[in-house]
Amino acid sequence: MADVGIIMGSKSDLKVMQLAADVLDDLGVDFEMTVVSAHRTPERMVDYASSAVDRGLKVIIAGAGGAAHLPGMTASLTPLPVIGVPIKSSNSIDGWDSVLSILQMPSGVPVATVALDGARNAGILATQIIALTNPIVMDKLKNFKEDLKQKVFNSLDEVENARKKV
Repeated sequence: MADVGIIMGSKSDLKVMQLAADVLDDLGVDFEMTVVSAHRTPERMVDYASSAVDRGLKVIIAGAGGAAHLPGMTASLTPLPVIGVPIKSSNSIDGWDSVLSILQMPSGVPVATVALDGARNAGILATQIIALTNPIVMDKLKNFKEDLKQKVFNSLDEVENARKKV
């Protein structure tokens, strides 16, 4: 059974949202992924969000571009945490339209918003939420964070010695 639902407004969002799926996959978090358009299939959005708890989901990652109503509308229909991913789309105003649509939610309907096209961080945040009650995922998450730290330490010599080559 999936712990995380990844939804997006259209197939064109898949390239960005796949980054969240990749992180979840790497960290051993079960997920489902589908297209749910707030504007073209509103009934599907209502059904998806309303049934999420009963289906066993614990977190929803919702990505959308342009007007980007999917994350907020999903959050209004479920008690689960919703992570919004603003996506820079072809009809976007440099992505600001989607960022502000997801970021500026009314009181009582929170959406945790990541950076523009920040689906990777959305996947990490969803993993952190799942790890609170799953010790196996917590261990994988700790290892992931340690690997990030090691990458920085591994780059020290190259960066610190770069000035000698200039």
